Amino acid sequence: MANRPPIQAVLFDLDGTLVDTAPDLVAALNMALLDANMAPVAYEQVKDAASHGSLALVHAANVSTDPHIHSQLQQSLLTHYHQINGRHSRYFAGIEALVSALHLRGIKQGIVTNKHARFSRPLCRQLPCFTVMETIISGDSCTRAKPDIAPMLLAASQLACPPEAILYLGDAKRDMQAARSAGMVAALAMWGYLGADDIQFWPSDIHVHQPLDLISAIDSATVNAAVYLP
Repeated sequence: MANRPPIQAVLFDLDGTLVDTAPDLVAALNMALLDANMAPVAYEQVKDAASHGSLALVHAANVSTDPHIHSQLQQSLLTHYHQINGRHSRYFAGIEALVSALHLRGIKQGIVTNKHARFSRPLCRQLPCFTVMETIISGDSCTRAKPDIAPMLLAASQLACPPEAILYLGDAKRDMQAARSAGMVAALAMWGYLGADDIQFWPSDIHVHQPLDLISAIDSATVNAAVYLP
């Protein structure tokens, strides 16, 4: 078993890890429901689904069991979301400081999200601290999205960094699966939209409770002495 090299880059998930996008996503969902003459849903009822995509939000609304209606609501949600994307989204507390601290240390940074480029790139352009991101891999950048390793390896290639020297920070099971399968350090962000999921069975290497905790984690033997994973 070999030790890892020092962490040279950090990749991030977007929704639920870097940015709280739930206010815009839930607003778009409720616009879609109103268009369909359905009652809007409470924010707290559906916000934890925001990390899992538009269809997950529709399912969380629990307004129908008809897949055709789900599809119609999803398309309407996406239409509305395109119009309001970023309007109410905010960095999670501590993210700006984390991105700045990593940049000052010379650690490369990038984003790997399942959000399609037509939404991810306009959102990132509205958030000034993301100008330091050296790669943004969206859900349609590859033929397969997370938990597949293809977007992870594409990001590593664009950063010119070996996967084993990269830490990936995300808030969903698929994030941990993708990072682990790609040979990266899988770091679970303990904020965002974790909800009631049973995270103890997720394949994460470390849990990060506050964004700036990641700096000490990168310096610690917990990360730098972690063994390569099959």
